Amino acid sequence: MPSLNRVTLLGHLGHDPEVRTTSKGTTVAGFRMATTSRRKDPDSGERTSHAEWHRVVAFGQQAEFLGSYAKKGALVLVEGPLQTREWTDREGVKRYTTEVVARQVQLLGKKEQPAAEAPRAEEPPAPEEPAVPEDDIPF
Repeated sequence: MPSLNRVTLLGHLGHDPEVRTTSKGTTVAGFRMATTSRRKDPDSGERTSHAEWHRVVAFGQQAEFLGSYAKKGALVLVEGPLQTREWTDREGVKRYTTEVVARQVQLLGKKEQPAAEAPRAEEPPAPEEPAVPEDDIPF
C-alpha cells in the first residue's frame, strides 16, 4: 500500500537561519519556526494562543537563499517530508531529532510587515465599437 510523508507549515521564523557547509561542500540551513493556533477557552470565553515549534532543514540552493534573505520573524511557507535523524553526541549518548526537510520554501513577509503584492495587470479598455460590424454577423 502506498504511503505519504508531506508536511506544509505556515509560520514565523524564530531566529535567522544557521547556515553551514558540509565537508562534501553541500550548503545546509537550519532554523526553527512557530505555528500558532488560537482557541477560545470554553469556561472563561477568553481567547488563548499556543505556539508549536518546528525544526526545519534545507539544502543546496534553498539553504543559500534562506541564508541570504530569511530573517527572524519572517513569515514563511515550508513544504517537505518529516524526517528523524540519529547521531551520537560528544558524551557517547544517542540523540534523535525530528525535522521537516524543506523541498519548497517561500518567504511571504515579516511578522510586522505583510508581504508586498505584485501589481495587478490593468485590463485593456473596452472597445468603443464592436470588433465585428453588426452587418457581418451571420444570424
